[in-house]
Amino acid sequence: MNKKVYVTTSIPYVNAAPHIGFALELVQADTLTRYYRELGEEVRFTTGSDDNALKNVLAAEAAGVPTEQFVAKHRESFRVLKTTLNLVVDDFISTREERHIRGAQKFWQACAKDIYKKSYRGLYCGGCEEFKREVDLVDGKCLEHPQLTPEVIEEENYFFRLSNYAREIKNLLVSDELQIIPESRKHEMLKFIETGLEDFSISRPVARAKGWGIPVPGDKDQVMYVWFDALTNYVNALGYANDDQLFQDYWKNSRLILHCLGKGILRFHGLYWPAMLISAGLRLPNQILVHGYVTSNGKKISKSLGNVVHPSLVVEKYGVDALRYYLLREIAPHEDGDYSEEKMRERYNGDLANGLGNFVARVTALADKMPELRGLVSSAVSSEIDKVRAEVASAMRIFRFHEALAAIWKLIAFGDAYVNDQKPWDKTNSPQRKIEVIFDLISLLRAIVDLLQPFLPETAEKIRASLIWSSDKSAVRVSRVQNLFMRIL
Repeated sequence: MNKKVYVTTSIPYVNAAPHIGFALELVQADTLTRYYRELGEEVRFTTGSDDNALKNVLAAEAAGVPTEQFVAKHRESFRVLKTTLNLVVDDFISTREERHIRGAQKFWQACAKDIYKKSYRGLYCGGCEEFKREVDLVDGKCLEHPQLTPEVIEEENYFFRLSNYAREIKNLLVSDELQIIPESRKHEMLKFIETGLEDFSISRPVARAKGWGIPVPGDKDQVMYVWFDALTNYVNALGYANDDQLFQDYWKNSRLILHCLGKGILRFHGLYWPAMLISAGLRLPNQILVHGYVTSNGKKISKSLGNVVHPSLVVEKYGVDALRYYLLREIAPHEDGDYSEEKMRERYNGDLANGLGNFVARVTALADKMPELRGLVSSAVSSEIDKVRAEVASAMRIFRFHEALAAIWKLIAFGDAYVNDQKPWDKTNSPQRKIEVIFDLISLLRAIVDLLQPFLPETAEKIRASLIWSSDKSAVRVSRVQNLFMRIL
């Protein structure tokens, strides 16, 4: 049975340091990677940086720094998120790398039958780095960048025949052969198709691109449009240029290809990318998981407003698993969500310190005083564990991370109630009954740890290290765990 799974995030522009919105995407993708690996899948997880955008050049000019130096600095700030967020990323691809440049040019040539050159005049949004149709604008403004007035640009570019693929892409979306999650985003793409898919520009003159970008094969005066080049990162990270074994295993022949990305770039992934892949004669991804935006105290994150939330600062104060927990539990996975210091503190103190942390401390304190514990899990506890495992599996099948975590916290609440009801410290309990109750509690704790592993890996490992099980899992020695999450006032 094929167990190869390929999970990707989008690759962000590196015109500024990463903020919490991209951290959400990384944590979602990482959680899925860990979850699938727990199920025995062979998962490859990649992320990277989009270095060839004109906005990177403009940001470098504004900073008075050479573009290559500026991009390299900010690229590194994204690369280190692997450590900051405790990610199991297998590969980080930069679109300045030779493997990407060669792959993007090979891909261009594979699509040659659908590429033509013409003069064009249109409205260009610098924020999206995309020509816009009048129908896409509201009061002449881009919905994603209402603060920018689209610029009228007239130039000669290469175009891709997207219009050739409207019917085929529609059929793929309707049938869920290419599944967009949530369903509302799928309908958004189908509605866009109904307005008419137009061919789109896939190159820029070298002069307007300020000499930055990947050269168009056979034309020294044009560079690839950043989105055409950037989308190919998914195959280039696997060695598409050389048809490497990774490309064969994880693109051509994998069981599942899953793209994780934000709603603002769905059109590129849900319409342009499938058409490009069909044109190049390559398979399509199976699923596109779309998340919403993260606001800060109810306002869109903006450098000008000074409300940018840097993941590293949150981790420094609360710890990596506290941030992972907030992003996965507080923010519904397919909708917009908000980050605030107040809500972060509430989740931390309420769910982590008083909830999980307190339960772990209570149970391990009871077991720490005892010799090796041996026994069988009671039917009541076993039944509750099985029930929650099923709820978590059901939630994860539809990428409802917050519901999966809510189910795990129900198991914690059940454990707390079990301690209070059974009172293992009560002298009216026989020594054997005390052992039975504590063994039940440790078995509950082991189940909670197993379920938490993909979400809060650092915390799960700390708890697991305190439970030394026999090889057949029938006996355990326990050391006390204290201050798993220190309350923050």
